[in-house]
Amino acid sequence: MFHFYQPITVRFSDLDLLGHVNNARYLTYMEQARIGYFAHLHLRRLRDPDVRFILADAHVAFRRPIFLDDEVRVGVRVTRLGNKSFTMHYRIEDASGDTVFATGETVQVCYDYQGQRAIPLPEAWRQRIAAFEDIPAFAEEPPSP
Repeated sequence: MFHFYQPITVRFSDLDLLGHVNNARYLTYMEQARIGYFAHLHLRRLRDPDVRFILADAHVAFRRPIFLDDEVRVGVRVTRLGNKSFTMHYRIEDASGDTVFATGETVQVCYDYQGQRAIPLPEAWRQRIAAFEDIPAFAEEPPSP
């Protein structure tokens, strides 16, 4: 279940030569939803120098093509809060939620760009996300490959 949905406007420039949304745009739609999610929870300003995160891993499972006239929204939720990372799940669907175009998952790592190192997830983020999603405020980090 998703508590947040980001509406997406499919633009003509999103299309490939076959007339459907190019595969790479699905990641862009997930990114738009991620930004919208953090804005909705008042957790991050784009120019906030103190807390930034990097995308560490991304997966997309394509189900159906998206066309120019499709009304699209992206459901996004945080499913795991680790010490320095967190996992987000996505569902790209039509406006009614009846047609699933794709599902996805990303892992983000909080990062200090000056120090070039991962840093702990801010406690304010942890508490706000855990309350919004009704998930544990702390989970084990996934094993390193």
